[in-house]
Amino acid sequence: MARTADDPRPLDDDTPPGRSDTTARSADDSQHPGRSLWRGLIWLVVLVALVVGLLLAVPGLHGVAQQVRHMRPTWVMAGIGFEILSCVGYVVAFLQVFERAPVRFGARVALSELAFNSAVSLGGAGSIAVGAWVLVDRGGNPMTIAQRSAVLFLLTTAINVITLVLAGLGLWLGILPGPANPLLSLLPAAIGTIGFGGVLLLPRFSERLAASRDPGRIRTLLLEAATSIRLTEQVLFRPDWRIIGAIAFLWCDIAVLVVCFAAAGFIPPLAVIVLAYQIGYLSNFVPIPGGIGVLDGSLIGMFALYKVSATAATAATVVYHAIALWVPAVWGTVAFVILQRTRGRPVQLRPPLETRRQLRRARRRTSHRS
Repeated sequence: MARTADDPRPLDDDTPPGRSDTTARSADDSQHPGRSLWRGLIWLVVLVALVVGLLLAVPGLHGVAQQVRHMRPTWVMAGIGFEILSCVGYVVAFLQVFERAPVRFGARVALSELAFNSAVSLGGAGSIAVGAWVLVDRGGNPMTIAQRSAVLFLLTTAINVITLVLAGLGLWLGILPGPANPLLSLLPAAIGTIGFGGVLLLPRFSERLAASRDPGRIRTLLLEAATSIRLTEQVLFRPDWRIIGAIAFLWCDIAVLVVCFAAAGFIPPLAVIVLAYQIGYLSNFVPIPGGIGVLDGSLIGMFALYKVSATAATAATVVYHAIALWVPAVWGTVAFVILQRTRGRPVQLRPPLETRRQLRRARRRTSHRS
Protein backbone atom coordinates (compact mmCIF):
# COMPACT_ATOMS: atom_id res chain seq x y z
CA MET A 1 0.00 0.00 0.00
CA ALA A 2 1.41 3.40 -0.96
CA ARG A 3 2.26 5.92 1.72
CA THR A 4 0.92 9.45 1.54
CA ALA A 5 2.83 12.56 2.59
CA ASP A 6 0.54 13.11 5.58
CA ASP A 7 0.60 9.50 6.78
CA PRO A 8 0.41 9.66 10.58
CA ARG A 9 2.72 6.71 11.11
CA PRO A 10 6.09 7.93 12.43
CA LEU A 11 8.27 5.46 10.53
CA ASP A 12 9.15 5.03 6.89
CA ASP A 13 7.71 1.57 6.26
CA ASP A 14 4.95 0.42 3.92
CA THR A 15 3.34 -2.15 6.20
CA PRO A 16 -0.03 -1.57 7.82
CA PRO A 17 -0.15 -0.68 11.54
CA GLY A 18 -1.53 -4.11 12.39
CA ARG A 19 -4.34 -3.00 14.71
CA SER A 20 -7.11 -0.46 14.67
CA ASP A 21 -6.93 2.83 16.58
CA THR A 22 -9.91 1.74 18.72
CA THR A 23 -8.24 -1.50 19.72
CA ALA A 24 -4.94 0.23 20.40
CA ARG A 25 -6.52 2.96 22.50
CA SER A 26 -8.55 0.55 24.65
CA ALA A 27 -5.54 -1.72 25.19
CA ASP A 28 -3.18 1.12 26.02
CA ASP A 29 -5.56 2.96 28.34
CA SER A 30 -5.74 -0.08 30.60
CA GLN A 31 -1.93 -0.05 31.07
CA HIS A 32 -1.09 3.63 30.64
CA PRO A 33 2.62 4.31 31.40
CA GLY A 34 1.77 7.78 32.68
CA ARG A 35 0.65 6.24 35.96
CA SER A 36 4.05 4.59 36.37
CA LEU A 37 5.78 7.89 35.66
CA TRP A 38 3.85 9.78 38.34
CA ARG A 39 4.41 6.99 40.87
CA GLY A 40 8.10 7.02 40.02
CA LEU A 41 8.33 10.79 40.52
CA ILE A 42 6.66 10.49 43.92
CA TRP A 43 9.11 7.75 44.92
CA LEU A 44 11.99 9.93 43.76
CA VAL A 45 10.89 12.73 46.08
CA VAL A 46 10.59 10.30 49.00
CA LEU A 47 13.95 8.65 48.36
CA VAL A 48 15.75 11.96 47.87
CA ALA A 49 14.29 13.18 51.18
CA LEU A 50 15.63 10.05 52.87
CA VAL A 51 19.11 10.57 51.39
CA VAL A 52 19.16 14.20 52.55
CA GLY A 53 18.01 13.09 56.00
CA LEU A 54 20.84 10.55 56.18
CA LEU A 55 23.43 13.15 55.20
CA LEU A 56 22.22 15.43 57.97
CA ALA A 57 21.57 12.81 60.65
CA VAL A 58 24.44 10.31 60.39
CA PRO A 59 27.57 11.70 62.10
CA GLY A 60 29.93 9.96 59.70
CA LEU A 61 28.32 11.76 56.76
CA HIS A 62 28.54 15.28 58.21
CA GLY A 63 31.77 15.88 56.28
CA VAL A 64 30.01 14.98 53.02
CA ALA A 65 27.05 17.25 53.80
CA GLN A 66 29.42 20.10 54.63
CA GLN A 67 31.35 19.60 51.39
CA VAL A 68 28.11 19.62 49.41
CA ARG A 69 27.04 22.87 51.10
CA HIS A 70 30.36 24.52 50.21
CA MET A 71 30.30 23.52 46.53
CA ARG A 72 30.63 26.46 44.17
CA PRO A 73 27.27 27.28 42.56
CA THR A 74 28.97 28.04 39.23
CA TRP A 75 30.24 24.45 38.99
CA VAL A 76 26.82 23.07 39.89
CA MET A 77 25.19 25.27 37.23
CA ALA A 78 27.78 24.01 34.74
CA GLY A 79 26.75 20.46 35.66
CA ILE A 80 23.10 21.29 34.98
CA GLY A 81 24.13 22.76 31.63
CA PHE A 82 26.04 19.59 30.68
CA GLU A 83 23.04 17.44 31.66
CA ILE A 84 20.82 19.53 29.40
CA LEU A 85 23.33 18.97 26.58
CA SER A 86 23.26 15.24 27.34
CA CYS A 87 19.47 15.25 26.92
CA VAL A 88 19.82 17.15 23.65
CA GLY A 89 22.35 14.55 22.51
CA TYR A 90 19.82 11.78 23.15
CA VAL A 91 17.22 13.68 21.13
CA VAL A 92 19.66 13.87 18.20
CA ALA A 93 20.40 10.13 18.52
CA PHE A 94 16.68 9.36 18.57
CA LEU A 95 16.10 11.42 15.41
CA GLN A 96 19.03 9.70 13.74
CA VAL A 97 17.43 6.30 14.25
CA PHE A 98 13.81 7.42 13.71
CA GLU A 99 14.90 9.73 10.92
CA ARG A 100 11.45 10.41 9.46
CA ALA A 101 9.84 11.40 12.74
CA PRO A 102 9.02 15.14 12.93
CA VAL A 103 11.69 16.95 14.93
CA ARG A 104 9.39 18.38 17.61
CA PHE A 105 7.42 15.17 18.04
CA GLY A 106 10.58 13.03 18.05
CA ALA A 107 12.19 15.30 20.64
CA ARG A 108 9.20 14.93 22.94
CA VAL A 109 9.24 11.14 22.62
CA ALA A 110 12.99 11.03 23.32
CA LEU A 111 12.68 13.29 26.37
CA SER A 112 9.78 11.17 27.63
CA GLU A 113 12.04 8.12 27.47
CA LEU A 114 14.63 9.96 29.56
CA ALA A 115 11.98 10.84 32.14
CA PHE A 116 10.96 7.20 32.50
CA ASN A 117 14.61 6.16 32.68
CA SER A 118 15.09 8.59 35.59
CA ALA A 119 11.87 8.15 37.54
CA VAL A 120 10.82 4.55 36.89
CA SER A 121 12.93 1.45 37.51
CA LEU A 122 12.86 0.28 33.91
CA GLY A 123 16.49 0.39 32.82
CA GLY A 124 17.62 1.67 29.42
CA ALA A 125 15.73 -0.84 27.29
CA GLY A 126 12.54 -0.41 29.34
CA SER A 127 12.48 3.36 28.94
CA ILE A 128 12.99 2.99 25.18
CA ALA A 129 10.02 0.62 25.20
CA VAL A 130 7.91 3.49 26.57
CA GLY A 131 8.89 5.55 23.55
CA ALA A 132 7.89 2.65 21.34
CA TRP A 133 4.50 2.59 23.11
CA VAL A 134 4.00 6.26 22.22
CA LEU A 135 4.95 5.66 18.58
CA VAL A 136 2.62 2.67 18.25
CA ASP A 137 -0.12 4.69 19.93
CA ARG A 138 0.29 7.27 17.15
CA GLY A 139 -0.23 4.59 14.50
CA GLY A 140 3.28 3.29 13.90
CA ASN A 141 3.92 -0.26 12.79
CA PRO A 142 4.79 -2.26 15.95
CA MET A 143 7.32 -4.54 14.23
CA THR A 144 9.27 -1.70 12.63
CA ILE A 145 9.19 0.43 15.78
CA ALA A 146 10.43 -2.48 17.88
CA GLN A 147 13.31 -2.93 15.44
CA ARG A 148 14.26 0.75 15.45
CA SER A 149 13.95 0.90 19.24
CA ALA A 150 16.39 -2.00 19.49
CA VAL A 151 18.77 -0.09 17.21
CA LEU A 152 18.57 2.97 19.47
CA PHE A 153 19.35 0.87 22.54
CA LEU A 154 22.23 -0.92 20.80
CA LEU A 155 23.63 2.36 19.45
CA THR A 156 23.82 4.05 22.85
CA THR A 157 25.17 0.85 24.41
CA ALA A 158 27.86 0.60 21.71
CA ILE A 159 29.09 4.13 22.50
CA ASN A 160 29.29 3.13 26.18
CA VAL A 161 31.29 -0.01 25.42
CA ILE A 162 33.69 1.75 23.04
CA THR A 163 34.30 4.40 25.69
CA LEU A 164 34.94 1.72 28.32
CA VAL A 165 37.44 -0.07 26.08
CA LEU A 166 39.35 3.09 25.12
CA ALA A 167 39.54 4.32 28.72
CA GLY A 168 40.67 0.93 30.03
CA LEU A 169 43.34 0.47 27.37
CA GLY A 170 44.55 4.03 27.72
CA LEU A 171 44.94 3.59 31.46
CA TRP A 172 46.67 0.20 31.19
CA LEU A 173 49.10 1.37 28.48
CA GLY A 174 49.99 4.51 30.43
CA ILE A 175 48.60 6.83 27.75
CA LEU A 176 46.10 8.21 30.25
CA PRO A 177 47.01 9.11 33.85
CA GLY A 178 45.77 6.92 36.68
CA PRO A 179 46.40 3.51 38.26
CA ALA A 180 47.55 0.92 35.71
CA ASN A 181 46.32 -2.06 37.74
CA PRO A 182 45.27 -4.64 35.10
CA LEU A 183 42.19 -5.62 37.11
CA LEU A 184 40.99 -2.00 37.02
CA SER A 185 42.07 -1.17 33.46
CA LEU A 186 42.84 -4.11 31.18
CA LEU A 187 40.10 -6.40 32.50
CA PRO A 188 37.19 -3.96 31.86
CA ALA A 189 38.66 -3.21 28.41
CA ALA A 190 38.96 -6.91 27.60
CA ILE A 191 35.40 -7.65 28.72
CA GLY A 192 34.10 -4.73 26.66
CA THR A 193 36.08 -5.82 23.58
CA ILE A 194 34.84 -9.41 23.81
CA GLY A 195 31.25 -8.26 24.31
CA PHE A 196 31.41 -5.78 21.42
CA GLY A 197 32.98 -8.32 19.06
CA GLY A 198 30.49 -10.98 20.10
CA VAL A 199 27.55 -8.73 19.28
CA LEU A 200 29.02 -7.92 15.85
CA LEU A 201 29.37 -11.65 15.11
CA LEU A 202 25.95 -12.52 16.49
CA PRO A 203 23.96 -11.91 13.23
CA ARG A 204 25.86 -14.69 11.42
CA PHE A 205 25.09 -17.27 14.10
CA SER A 206 21.55 -15.98 14.54
CA GLU A 207 20.77 -16.24 10.83
CA ARG A 208 22.28 -19.73 10.60
CA LEU A 209 20.24 -20.87 13.57
CA ALA A 210 17.11 -19.31 12.09
CA ALA A 211 17.68 -21.11 8.79
CA SER A 212 17.65 -24.44 10.60
CA ARG A 213 14.29 -23.80 12.31
CA ASP A 214 10.76 -23.97 11.03
CA PRO A 215 8.85 -20.71 10.55
CA GLY A 216 7.58 -19.45 13.89
CA ARG A 217 8.12 -17.00 16.69
CA ILE A 218 11.66 -18.10 17.57
CA ARG A 219 12.83 -17.93 13.96
CA THR A 220 11.31 -14.46 13.58
CA LEU A 221 12.99 -13.32 16.80
CA LEU A 222 16.38 -14.59 15.62
CA LEU A 223 16.07 -12.83 12.26
CA GLU A 224 14.86 -9.61 13.84
CA ALA A 225 17.81 -9.62 16.25
CA ALA A 226 20.23 -10.04 13.36
CA THR A 227 18.57 -7.25 11.40
CA SER A 228 18.64 -4.87 14.38
CA ILE A 229 22.36 -5.46 14.91
CA ARG A 230 23.15 -4.93 11.23
CA LEU A 231 21.12 -1.71 11.21
CA THR A 232 23.01 -0.55 14.30
CA GLU A 233 26.31 -1.20 12.51
CA GLN A 234 25.15 0.99 9.63
CA VAL A 235 24.17 3.84 11.97
CA LEU A 236 27.35 3.51 14.04
CA PHE A 237 29.91 3.26 11.23
CA ARG A 238 28.23 5.25 8.44
CA PRO A 239 29.62 8.82 8.20
CA ASP A 240 26.88 11.02 9.67
CA TRP A 241 27.32 14.08 11.88
CA ARG A 242 24.32 12.99 13.95
CA ILE A 243 26.42 10.30 15.64
CA ILE A 244 27.57 13.22 17.80
CA GLY A 245 24.18 12.89 19.52
CA ALA A 246 24.86 9.42 20.94
CA ILE A 247 28.39 10.47 21.91
CA ALA A 248 27.17 13.67 23.61
CA PHE A 249 24.47 11.72 25.45
CA LEU A 250 27.18 9.77 27.26
CA TRP A 251 30.06 12.22 27.45
CA CYS A 252 28.05 15.23 28.57
CA ASP A 253 26.65 13.10 31.40
CA ILE A 254 30.20 12.10 32.35
CA ALA A 255 31.09 15.81 32.22
CA VAL A 256 28.43 16.41 34.90
CA LEU A 257 30.32 14.05 37.21
CA VAL A 258 33.63 15.75 36.36
CA VAL A 259 32.36 19.24 37.25
CA CYS A 260 30.78 17.87 40.43
CA PHE A 261 34.24 16.68 41.46
CA ALA A 262 35.57 20.12 40.54
CA ALA A 263 32.89 21.65 42.76
CA ALA A 264 34.06 19.37 45.58
CA GLY A 265 37.63 20.62 45.09
CA PHE A 266 39.21 17.41 43.77
CA ILE A 267 39.21 15.98 40.21
CA PRO A 268 40.46 12.38 39.77
CA PRO A 269 42.07 11.39 36.44
CA LEU A 270 39.54 11.38 33.61
CA ALA A 271 40.06 7.68 32.81
CA VAL A 272 39.30 6.82 36.44
CA ILE A 273 36.05 8.79 36.33
CA VAL A 274 35.05 7.15 33.04
CA LEU A 275 35.76 3.60 34.20
CA ALA A 276 34.12 4.05 37.60
CA TYR A 277 31.12 5.63 35.88
CA GLN A 278 30.76 2.85 33.30
CA ILE A 279 31.16 -0.03 35.72
CA GLY A 280 29.12 1.64 38.46
CA TYR A 281 26.18 2.17 36.14
CA LEU A 282 25.73 -1.59 35.79
CA SER A 283 23.87 -1.36 39.09
CA ASN A 284 21.08 0.50 37.29
CA PHE A 285 19.56 -2.86 36.43
CA VAL A 286 18.49 -3.15 40.09
CA PRO A 287 14.77 -2.16 40.11
CA ILE A 288 14.99 0.93 42.35
CA PRO A 289 13.37 4.20 41.12
CA GLY A 290 16.16 6.42 39.87
CA GLY A 291 18.72 3.96 41.20
CA ILE A 292 18.84 6.09 44.37
CA GLY A 293 21.13 4.51 46.92
CA VAL A 294 22.11 1.66 44.61
CA LEU A 295 23.81 3.71 41.90
CA ASP A 296 25.35 6.08 44.45
CA GLY A 297 26.80 3.20 46.45
CA SER A 298 28.08 1.50 43.31
CA LEU A 299 29.83 4.64 42.03
CA ILE A 300 31.32 5.47 45.42
CA GLY A 301 32.55 1.87 45.78
CA MET A 302 34.20 2.02 42.35
CA PHE A 303 35.91 5.30 43.20
CA ALA A 304 37.18 3.69 46.40
CA LEU A 305 38.77 0.92 44.33
CA TYR A 306 40.52 3.58 42.26
CA LYS A 307 41.83 5.23 45.48
CA VAL A 308 39.70 8.37 45.21
CA SER A 309 38.96 10.29 48.42
CA ALA A 310 35.77 8.85 49.91
CA THR A 311 34.43 12.22 51.07
CA ALA A 312 35.01 13.92 47.70
CA ALA A 313 33.64 10.92 45.79
CA THR A 314 30.50 10.77 47.93
CA ALA A 315 29.83 14.52 47.67
CA ALA A 316 30.43 14.57 43.91
CA THR A 317 28.31 11.46 43.34
CA VAL A 318 25.36 12.70 45.38
CA VAL A 319 25.23 16.04 43.54
CA TYR A 320 25.85 14.38 40.17
CA HIS A 321 23.03 11.91 40.74
CA ALA A 322 20.64 14.67 41.77
CA ILE A 323 21.37 16.58 38.54
CA ALA A 324 21.29 13.46 36.35
CA LEU A 325 17.91 12.50 37.82
CA TRP A 326 15.98 15.71 38.01
CA VAL A 327 16.96 17.49 34.78
CA PRO A 328 15.70 14.68 32.47
CA ALA A 329 12.86 13.77 34.85
CA VAL A 330 11.38 17.29 34.88
CA TRP A 331 12.05 18.09 31.22
CA GLY A 332 10.87 14.67 30.06
CA THR A 333 7.73 14.75 32.19
CA VAL A 334 6.72 18.06 30.60
CA ALA A 335 7.33 16.52 27.16
CA PHE A 336 5.27 13.44 28.06
CA VAL A 337 2.36 15.57 29.30
CA ILE A 338 2.39 17.50 26.02
CA LEU A 339 2.41 14.24 24.07
CA GLN A 340 -0.63 13.02 25.97
CA ARG A 341 -2.50 16.27 25.46
CA THR A 342 -1.84 16.08 21.71
CA ARG A 343 -2.54 12.35 21.55
CA GLY A 344 -5.25 12.55 18.89
CA ARG A 345 -3.30 14.71 16.46
CA PRO A 346 -1.87 13.04 13.34
CA VAL A 347 1.91 12.91 12.95
CA GLN A 348 3.17 13.99 9.54
CA LEU A 349 6.29 12.19 8.42
CA ARG A 350 9.32 14.04 7.17
CA PRO A 351 10.62 12.99 3.74
CA PRO A 352 13.41 10.37 3.71
CA LEU A 353 16.88 11.67 4.52
CA GLU A 354 18.16 11.42 0.95
CA THR A 355 15.11 13.30 -0.33
CA ARG A 356 15.69 16.06 2.23
CA ARG A 357 19.31 16.34 1.10
CA GLN A 358 18.28 16.60 -2.54
CA LEU A 359 15.77 19.32 -1.65
CA ARG A 360 18.46 21.28 0.21
CA ARG A 361 20.85 21.00 -2.74
CA ALA A 362 18.10 22.13 -5.09
CA ARG A 363 17.36 25.16 -2.88
CA ARG A 364 21.05 26.10 -2.78
CA ARG A 365 21.28 25.88 -6.58
CA THR A 366 18.17 28.03 -6.92
CA SER A 367 19.50 30.63 -4.47
CA HIS A 368 22.86 30.79 -6.33
CA ARG A 369 21.11 31.37 -9.65
CA SER A 370 18.97 34.14 -8.22
